[in-house]
Amino acid sequence: MLTLAQFTGFLAAALLITLSPGPDNLMVLSLGASRGRRHGMVFGFGCAMGCLSHTLLAVLGVSALIAASPVAFTALKMTGGLYLVWLGINAIRSRGASLPAEGGPSETNKSETGSLGTVFRRGLVANAINPKVVLFFLSFLPQFVDPSRGHVSLQTGLLGILFAVQAAVLFGTLGYFAGAIGAQLRRRPTTAMWLDRVAGSIFIALGIKLAVSR
Repeated sequence: MLTLAQFTGFLAAALLITLSPGPDNLMVLSLGASRGRRHGMVFGFGCAMGCLSHTLLAVLGVSALIAASPVAFTALKMTGGLYLVWLGINAIRSRGASLPAEGGPSETNKSETGSLGTVFRRGLVANAINPKVVLFFLSFLPQFVDPSRGHVSLQTGLLGILFAVQAAVLFGTLGYFAGAIGAQLRRRPTTAMWLDRVAGSIFIALGIKLAVSR
């Protein structure tokens, strides 16, 4: 198990890292503003849960293998970039087909169930295939592992789970407030279409940046 010093030190660092501006924050903000608080929160939860895949890779040592293989890293980087570009193109092509205001008819809420599941999976995949997050977990988690206490894999796994939980809380909160702002903006004519275009442009820009970065 983790000591109190490990827990508090890691949690403080994880909170600062998660709150700092980055691709995940931008995606949660843009999606929450363009599609509503439910979509923003669910996408944020998906991104946070994607951290668990990186935790598993770190525990198994696969992250080290990816980091040591330029070909594997480049392939994963290109895949992640293309996936974000694809999400962005879909958002732009939606032409403002945003969700109705929160608290609509029950039929509307029922129809959102499937789409929310899709949004969660997209957040999960967007985070899981980001090679920079792979390298981040590979370099970040071991700094808070105490080898002298043994059970290094268990310590690594617990730290990764703690990171995912705090990320879910912060991203969920971010998506909620972004959705509230977006709900106000969507009351104006044609605003929904432009919100989708902005969100799509952010996804495309992040995807291109990821694909061409070194």
